[in-house]
Amino acid sequence: MPPRPYHHGSLRRAVLDTAVEALLESGPGGVSLRELARRAGVSHAALTHHFVDKAGLLTALAEEGYTRLADALDAERERTQDFVELGVAYVRFAISHRAHFEVMNRPDLYHPKEPALVAAQARAEAALHDGLGALAKRRLGPDARLGALAAWSIVHGFAVLYINGMVPEELGEDPDAIARAVAGLLLRAP
Repeated sequence: MPPRPYHHGSLRRAVLDTAVEALLESGPGGVSLRELARRAGVSHAALTHHFVDKAGLLTALAEEGYTRLADALDAERERTQDFVELGVAYVRFAISHRAHFEVMNRPDLYHPKEPALVAAQARAEAALHDGLGALAKRRLGPDARLGALAAWSIVHGFAVLYINGMVPEELGEDPDAIARAVAGLLLRAP
């Protein structure tokens, strides 16, 4: 059966949304451009016009993910001025945007030097590091970069554990509360 005529408002947006659905079903390795074109009701050629190849599509998803992450972190920092809550926002993003999060953490699948992606990554990194300002003065000592890596490791590790169903059930079902407790235990000033 030939592809249905394309009548989406935006092919790029429609394909990205379709890709998110497919990624949630089969992970980054299980996505093909032909299957996405079929699902979106467009020709493979139309899809490759926008993304060239699978890595191009995943680069666009990673860029979108980093942009959304930066937005979430900036909003949380403005709302609370609390680094632990910034960590909770990171975990919340990872869980609610799992497809983006998984792609963002697989640079072997996308074009990591794509300028728009690099800019989005830098913005997300800055949002996380800006939140470290007050904590760095109190807790991290002279090596703020190492402290930033330690803090990121805590929230990123928790997010991955939660997504993979590896957080013990007895800790509860609220990822925000558990992330807050874990991050607070390790990041709050004594």
